[in-house]
Amino acid sequence: MFDTPYPPRSADEPNDEGGRSGDPESWLPSWLQSRQDHRPEQPDAPSALVEEAPEQPLTQEVATDVHTAAGPVANFHGQVEVVAGVVEQLILETRKRDVLEGEELDREALLEQPFVRDAWTDTWQEALDPVTGRLRVPVLVVVAPRAIGATTFALRLLAEHTAPSTTLVKLQADWNSPSRTRLPLEQRHAFQLDLKDPDTDRVSADFLTSLGKHAEHLADCRSHLVLTVAQELWDAPGLASRSGVHVLRLTESPAAGPVVNAHLEAGGHHEPAREIRASERALSQLRGLNAVTAVRAVHRIVAVWEEHRLRQQAPALLRNGADQDAAKTFEDRVLDALSDWRGELDELFGDRTVARGRADRSLALEDRYLLLALAVRQSAPVSLVSAGARQLQAAVESANSGTTAGTAAQAAFAARGLRRRIQDVGATVDGRDVVLFDRPAYGRAVLEYVWDNYEAIRTPLLGWLAKLAARPDPTDPVVRTLASLALRHGTREHLNKLAELTEPDLLGAVLRTAVHDEHVGRLVWATLYQWADTSGSAPTVVSTCRLVLADPEVSSAAAKMAVVRLRRVAQKTTDPAVRQSVLTAFEELARRPAGRARLVTEVRTWQQAKSSSRSGGLAFLALMSVDAPGLPWLLSADASETDAQRALAELLGSTETAIETIPRITDWIRSCANDSDSYGQLRDQLLVPLRGHRMFQAGMDLMKALTGSVTAQGVDIAEDFYQHLVGAPFQKLFTPDDTVR
Repeated sequence: MFDTPYPPRSADEPNDEGGRSGDPESWLPSWLQSRQDHRPEQPDAPSALVEEAPEQPLTQEVATDVHTAAGPVANFHGQVEVVAGVVEQLILETRKRDVLEGEELDREALLEQPFVRDAWTDTWQEALDPVTGRLRVPVLVVVAPRAIGATTFALRLLAEHTAPSTTLVKLQADWNSPSRTRLPLEQRHAFQLDLKDPDTDRVSADFLTSLGKHAEHLADCRSHLVLTVAQELWDAPGLASRSGVHVLRLTESPAAGPVVNAHLEAGGHHEPAREIRASERALSQLRGLNAVTAVRAVHRIVAVWEEHRLRQQAPALLRNGADQDAAKTFEDRVLDALSDWRGELDELFGDRTVARGRADRSLALEDRYLLLALAVRQSAPVSLVSAGARQLQAAVESANSGTTAGTAAQAAFAARGLRRRIQDVGATVDGRDVVLFDRPAYGRAVLEYVWDNYEAIRTPLLGWLAKLAARPDPTDPVVRTLASLALRHGTREHLNKLAELTEPDLLGAVLRTAVHDEHVGRLVWATLYQWADTSGSAPTVVSTCRLVLADPEVSSAAAKMAVVRLRRVAQKTTDPAVRQSVLTAFEELARRPAGRARLVTEVRTWQQAKSSSRSGGLAFLALMSVDAPGLPWLLSADASETDAQRALAELLGSTETAIETIPRITDWIRSCANDSDSYGQLRDQLLVPLRGHRMFQAGMDLMKALTGSVTAQGVDIAEDFYQHLVGAPFQKLFTPDDTVR
C-alpha cells in the first residue's frame, strides 16, 4: 500500500529558468546577461496546507462487518456515487500529506501465532459490539503498562474482529508529537500504532479530541485504528473516551506458564514443552514474568534444550572432563537459564568481610574484571580473555583516579594465577589454553547486574566494549552487548555517551541491531533524527541508515525512516565528506527497484517545493547512475514521474552541483554514442536545460568534458553540441576552441 506512489499534487507550472527550447539563439544572450545577474535564490515554497473535504453525510450499508453508531443518520436516494466521490477525494487529499508509513501484516500469519487471552478476556469483550461481533468504534485506545503484551493484544483483536477483506497495517510513529494529520486514511484498512516514547508520543487532550474527527473519516472508509499507549504517557486529567473513540485498559499480562507453553508448542518444540509442564520448579521460576520476559524465556529454553541434546549425543571421550555441568539434567539447565542469578551475584560482588566459619565468595577486584570479560566472550583463547580484563581494569582506573602506567600490571601480578582465577569465576581451561565460559544466561545476568548496580562503571564499560569489538558486525557478541547495555533503561543518555566513545561505523552496527527491537527501536530512530542535525553525529546516522537499507528484507516503514534521516543529514550538513556519504547511500539505494521508487519520490517532493533541494538533488544524482538499455533510465518511461530537464537545469545552474552533474551527463552521452537514434534523442533533451538562463559555464564545462569523444558515425560530440547550442550570429565570438580552453 505505502510503496505505491501517490498521485502528484496539482500545482502551477514551475518557473522556467531556461529560454525557449525552440530558439537556439537564446542561449548565448542569456550567457552574457547572466554574468551580471545576481538574483537571490528563491527559497523553497512552503508545503501547501491540505484542506479537508467538506463534511457531507455519508451512507453506511447495513452489513455484518459494519457497526453503525447511534445518532442521526442521513439516508441517500440515488446520489451514493457523489458520497463515494467525497470519500475518495478525502483519501487523495490525505495521501498528499506526509502521513505515517507502515508495514502490511498477514492476517493468517497473525492468527497462527501463539496467543493466550486469559487475563484480557473482559477487556477483549469490552472492545466488541455485542450485536455485530466487530469492533465497537472506529478508534480504540489501549492503555497499559509497558511489556505486558498490549501490541499483541491489539494486533490479535484486529485480526479476529475485522472483515477478511480489511488490510492490516502496523504503523511506525515517526513524528515529533502525535498529530491527527499524520494518520493515514484508506478504504478497508485496520491500522495499529504504538505510542510509547516519552519524548515524542505523549498524548494530549487536543490529540484525543481530534481523533473523534478521524474516527468519522475511518467509519466512512470502513476502517479502524487501534492505538496502544504506555500508561505513563496517558494518565492525566481530561483524558477519557470521546465520540467514536473508546479507551480500554490492560493491567496485567497473561500467566507466563501458558504463554511459554503456547510458544513452545507453536514452534514445534514439543519435548521441552512437555518437560517444562512436568517441572514444578520450572513453572515456579516462570511465575510473575510479564509477557516480554516470558517470550524471552522461551528463547532461552529452546537454546538450553538444543545444548542439552548435543551434550547427550556427544561421545563420552570427547566431553571435557573438567566440565562440572556435564551431568546436569535438562531441568537443572532450564533453572539456570531462567534464574536472574541475583543471589549468587550479590555474594560475588559483596564485601570481602564475612562471619567466622563461612566461605568468602566475594571476588577480588581484578577477578571482577575477569568475570566481565568472560561474560562478553563465552569462548575465546585465554590470552584474549586476559587482555580484555586488563584493558577494562586500566580503563576503569584511568577514568576514576588518573592512575599512572604500571598500576594495572602490578595489581594483576600480585593476584592469584590466571588459571585458578578463571576456575573461581565458573569457567574452564582446556589443554590448548582455550577458556570456555559456557553459561550464556549467566553471562548476560552478570553484565546486567554490574550495569544496574555500579553506575560509576557504565561509561568506562562502554568505552572498553567499544575497543573490544573486532569489527563493526551486528553478529559480533560485543556489538550485541553494547546495544543491550546502552539501551537497557530505554533512555538516550547512554546512546549519547556511546556516540562519544565509538567510531561511526561501529556505532552504526550497534544501532542497526537495535532499530528492529520492538521495545527500543522507536527510541533509536528518534535519536538518529536528532543526531542528523549535529555535524559530529551525522556520520553515525548515515552509517546506520546504510546498514538498514542494505538489508534485502527491510520493511517499508524502516526504509522510509532511514531515508527521512538521510534527507535530514543532507539538508543540514555543511561537510563535503558527509554529503558525499549520503550520495553514496542514495547510489546504493538506486541499485534496487524499491530503492529507486523511494528516490523518485524524493525528487518529486523536491520538485513540488515541499523539501530542500539538497536531498532531492542528491537523489537525482544517484538516479543518474542507473543503467538502462537505450536512453538513460531517468529519461525513460519508468521515470516519467520526474521532470529530468527541470532537475538538470537546477543542478547545472549551481557551481557546487554542476561539478557532480557534468561527469554523469558525459557518461550518459558516451553510453549512447554507438546508437545514432539514442544519441540524437539524448542530445535534444539535454539541449533544453543547457539553453536555459545562467548556463554559460555549465555548457562550456560540458563541451570541455566531451573533448575527444566521437559517435559511432565519427561525429565529434563536443563540436556537435557547439553547433546546436551556439547560434550562427555568435559563432564568430565563441569558437569551439574557446569552449574547451
